Amino acid sequence: MILKKFRVTEFRSVQDSGWIDVEDITALIGTNESGKTNILLPLWKLNPADEGAINLQDDLLREKYHEYRNASPMPTFINAIYLLTNVEKKHLANLTVMDAENFSEISVSRDFAGKYAWSFPTADETPATSIAEMIRIFSEYIKALNEPRELPKTEIQRRDKVLAIINLAQEKLIDSVPLLQALTAAKDVLNELAPDMQKSASYTKLDELKQLTQEKIEDVSAPTLSDNEKVIAYLKEAMPKYVYYSNYGNLDSQIYLPQVLQNTKRNDLGVKDAAKARTLKTLFKFVQLDPSEITKLGADPNGDPSPEEIERVAKQKKEREILLASASSSFTKSFGDWWKQGDYTFEFKADGDFFRIWVSDSIRPEKIELEARSTGLQWFFSFYLVFLVESEQHHRNAILLLDEPGVTLHPLAQKNLFAFFENLAKKNQMLYTTHSPFMVDSDHLERVRSVYIDRTGKTVVSSDLRASERLYGINQSQSIYPAHAALGLTVSDTLLINCEPILVEGESDQLYLSALKSLLISSGKITPLKEIVFVPTGGVKGIKATVGILSGRNDGRPYVIVDGDTPGQKMKTELKGDFYAAEEGKIIDISEFTSIPKGEIEDVFPARKFAALVSKFLPRPEEVEDEFEDVLQDGIPVCDQIEAYVNKHNIQLDKGWKVRLATTIKQEVLRGRGKVIDENNVEFAKVVSLFQRFV
Repeated sequence: MILKKFRVTEFRSVQDSGWIDVEDITALIGTNESGKTNILLPLWKLNPADEGAINLQDDLLREKYHEYRNASPMPTFINAIYLLTNVEKKHLANLTVMDAENFSEISVSRDFAGKYAWSFPTADETPATSIAEMIRIFSEYIKALNEPRELPKTEIQRRDKVLAIINLAQEKLIDSVPLLQALTAAKDVLNELAPDMQKSASYTKLDELKQLTQEKIEDVSAPTLSDNEKVIAYLKEAMPKYVYYSNYGNLDSQIYLPQVLQNTKRNDLGVKDAAKARTLKTLFKFVQLDPSEITKLGADPNGDPSPEEIERVAKQKKEREILLASASSSFTKSFGDWWKQGDYTFEFKADGDFFRIWVSDSIRPEKIELEARSTGLQWFFSFYLVFLVESEQHHRNAILLLDEPGVTLHPLAQKNLFAFFENLAKKNQMLYTTHSPFMVDSDHLERVRSVYIDRTGKTVVSSDLRASERLYGINQSQSIYPAHAALGLTVSDTLLINCEPILVEGESDQLYLSALKSLLISSGKITPLKEIVFVPTGGVKGIKATVGILSGRNDGRPYVIVDGDTPGQKMKTELKGDFYAAEEGKIIDISEFTSIPKGEIEDVFPARKFAALVSKFLPRPEEVEDEFEDVLQDGIPVCDQIEAYVNKHNIQLDKGWKVRLATTIKQEVLRGRGKVIDENNVEFAKVVSLFQRFV
């Protein structure tokens, strides 16, 4: 199951959050006291992996507490829509004998009494029949029996009896009566006519109608999906657990092993001690050490030991020393793959019943206790352990909810945390709250949701990062500051006052268009009154989020340039129906300025000139005879042809090849020698027309 979206209602500061779309990683940004935590907590309480009990005094919307505390039924506080995997859809199809596509989505909600409600938005649960349909069927049987034909007198008598009973039964089929009740009444009338032992065509027809009516009754009386116990039991088992973290349990440098053994078994610890106990438990599991074994191996001999006893104890202590050295080496290597803020070495030491963690690095080679190192290092140490180890256990099929992660980390370390998040998100969806600009991935603004207070004082969430300004005229600059700063801007819009921001999909678009801008200005083809700034949005999915950031209350929307490919055209349609409904002219389709359908930014250049530079850019194995420019075809986007060419010849290109190619092309354009495009090319006039749209 994959969480698609969710909605919080009547929970703490949240009256109605609105539907919140969810990505693999979703960032909830906003100021302190905006209610970010109150968005995570209801999700956790939907299906908690641990704890997460509903507490009416804490969780009910305070102003409605007197009204709701004894309500029946209790109000719903969370509703979630999940997408099902193919395996899950197939399993439900087998349980219900329904088509698998009926289970593309499922909806689950929970109320303050803890009760769940399930629904199936994509399932066709219309009744198997209707009153009108049954009247039609009965009429067909009556018509068939009334067809003129030669019949023996006895058969005519039987037919008349059958017709009379069918007509009586049909009278029971009326719209004012529930369908199942009407069908049952009609069947009871049909059964009033005793079976005829003689072989009779009329009675055969009657038996057919009885059987058909019984089948319809069974279909109609079958439980709905929401009442199907097997379906609901399967969904409850398959629904992801939610794991909520707000305390990551930094460790002390000196750890008393007997207390570790005791605390890992207790369930009455305070929040801080419980977090430490969990971190210790995961530490020993990660390095494959048993604290009880480490304790026993370090035990001193009793009384006056014999030479044999001394030798045995010495061997045990050496075994412990080797185990700890091996674990230290393993942990240091694993930790170094994630932490990029220094080259750290960890050393685990045991002295009697005490276990210590020492840390050194390439700049400060002296060993210092973990507790004396930076809070950021301590935080990441604990965070790294808990998530990496527990994700292999009960975090499987879990959605992670992180409340203000990394607040003690250096900004650069916060940025590095994204690499860790990306890896975790391969197995677990993740939602996190933050007010730090360094915890917003500027390459994925489509993941950002703004949390703000509406004018009634309630928490609302929107993927439109300026929603409160558009709807209520409330200044939202503080709430979206993290996203604003992540774009390399500032909390103030003054940086853009004398600029014309143009949104483009990616960095390669930015490079090409910046080069063409310089070319057109130097040739006198355009004289912009404002500086033209091309802002990459991290892909087509990031366009909407970036539009929200750069759109002020009084200013119009920024121009947007989309490709002619399928994702670009889909985004164009969405923008016209939403953000740009009143400003469609600000959506620029790059394919309108190319010579081919579905053209992309690379196709604004003369194809042959562009292909010649691509040939120099691409590595070509000796066995490949044709250069790329030799096999170039007209009417096909050049990037599609490049990908086909490299796949055919098994040429390996790195993930960022488009940006590297764009950098090469930009450098050539800026040289001004006409090797990419010049005024003699028909494409040049189209490029001028493109820029005239926003100059």
